[in-house]
Amino acid sequence: MEIEAPASSSELHVASAAAYLVWEDLTAVLPNQPKKLIEGLSGYAVPGRIMAIMGPSGSGKSTLLDSLAENVFLGTLTVRETVTYSAHLRLPATMSKTEVSSVVEGTIEEMGLQDCADRAIGNWHLRGISGGEKKRLSIALEILTRPRLLFLDEPTSGLDSASAFFVIQTLKQIAIDGNKTIISSIHQPSSEVFALIDDLCLLSGGEAVYTGDAKLATKFFAEVGFPCPSRRNPSDHFLRCVNSDFDHVNATMKGSMKLHEEAESSIDPLSKLGTSEIKAILIHRYKSSEYAMATKSQIQDISKIERIIFESEEGNQSTWWKQLRTLSKRSFTNMSRDIGYYWLRIIIYMIVSVCAGTVYFDIGKSYKAIQARASCGGFISGFMTFMSIGGFPSFIEEMKFRKGFSYFAYFTTSIYASIAVTESLMMIVSSLVPNFLMGIITGSGIIGIMMMTAGFFRLLPDLPKLVWRYPISLISYGSWALQGNYKNNLIGLEFDPLISGDPKLSGEYILKNIFGINLHQSKWIDLMAIFILLISYRVLFFLILKFREKASPVFRMIYASAILKQIMKLKMRMMSFSTRHPTQHPMALQKGLGSPPP
Repeated sequence: MEIEAPASSSELHVASAAAYLVWEDLTAVLPNQPKKLIEGLSGYAVPGRIMAIMGPSGSGKSTLLDSLAENVFLGTLTVRETVTYSAHLRLPATMSKTEVSSVVEGTIEEMGLQDCADRAIGNWHLRGISGGEKKRLSIALEILTRPRLLFLDEPTSGLDSASAFFVIQTLKQIAIDGNKTIISSIHQPSSEVFALIDDLCLLSGGEAVYTGDAKLATKFFAEVGFPCPSRRNPSDHFLRCVNSDFDHVNATMKGSMKLHEEAESSIDPLSKLGTSEIKAILIHRYKSSEYAMATKSQIQDISKIERIIFESEEGNQSTWWKQLRTLSKRSFTNMSRDIGYYWLRIIIYMIVSVCAGTVYFDIGKSYKAIQARASCGGFISGFMTFMSIGGFPSFIEEMKFRKGFSYFAYFTTSIYASIAVTESLMMIVSSLVPNFLMGIITGSGIIGIMMMTAGFFRLLPDLPKLVWRYPISLISYGSWALQGNYKNNLIGLEFDPLISGDPKLSGEYILKNIFGINLHQSKWIDLMAIFILLISYRVLFFLILKFREKASPVFRMIYASAILKQIMKLKMRMMSFSTRHPTQHPMALQKGLGSPPP
């Protein structure tokens, strides 16, 4: 439960309040599974202090922690722009631009990002800020709304010791100055980082090995019989005691007579006991220790604090129009700066447009021009939309076949609409596949099918009625775009006949008898059909996202259950193999695998 406590002032404000968090006998299990992810955990987190959750991989840190997902940044934006856009999206709509700017600058200064505030975050072609600065930026986005309770999942992962120290030092300063309650999982902090931690929750196998003041943890381990050597990092020592991976190292060491003799003569108790034995001793002793009693007493004291419930104010988020405007501006800014996403495609489209414009330049109105016009329309509808995964093509004057602005306007509108439909279709594909590579493969196949049923490679009336003519060609943007462009380019024109002396061929005759296109519907109906497909694909994309949002927890639970079963089977196989094939000593000469001497 979460308990709100007022600040020292007599008048209570939400911004000046502090949050206490306690958990008692907390257990998490998978449905229909006997395995418990975490079991019987109790602890507390108080304002002005950092609670660190430590433990080896798979110990239950992330299960206990309602962790924050890592932010995905737009590499072309600067640090200040990233924070500003996030502020406009998340801060109350009643705040003025001056107030929002003040919050942004204060957050940047609070996280020590002043020196890199105007530098781009960086991407594959743009050198940007460091990994530590990205971590601080990620935290800055979370403290914009001034939360009283902040959860962080391994904020120091992937950082060097200096960057990790600066991140935790900044968090500690935020906790003290802002009276914030911060809970963070940390895998293996350095001794300098560990010294900044106020409270520690050490987990192993989902159970609590120690919960309490971080400074007293070494004392507890010493009392149990596993003292931390003077020259060893306390966090390394704690993980050495509860990490079962070291059992494999000890088994390897026993294969060497020399290392085995050294281990036997060592006074380090860790070399004489297995991890499971050490862990069982620690858990048992902790439950009956004064440290566990102190934790329970602290939980009871916090529970006696008068609870204050704050009602959320309605309309405190930015308006729908403000969100749309902010996201659109951010998207256009990112595209205009991204060479690969926008400018490179503009150049490619311009080059292809020049090539197509010169190849089909002044094709005239001869009989051969009929096929040339059809081929050009098929190429534009196919290539331009096939390449459209962002950015828009730039057309040049030579691309229009008929004089008059209305014909060129229809042509460009049709192509732009087809591009938008293609992007919408790719958005649907991306929402259904797990990674971009599968998306490219799937999307290419779908667009290939759309091109085959567009009416260029085989006329629409000749397509097999079942499946291909109905319904595939009806939901293919290419068929509507091609029909509309044929009508736009041919209706009203007359072409020379194949045999000299025969009457001229009208565009209407060509459309009906050569291309098999229905003339009862206007080209504007074809254009409207493209826009209907565009809206339908966007709505379908939105519905898929909503479904995934609700179904993802269920799918993740099923996937996690299957993975746990595989892990258990693998462990059983390894245990069976090790009993039948005793470990030799392939690493017998590698020293330092055991616990270093005190």
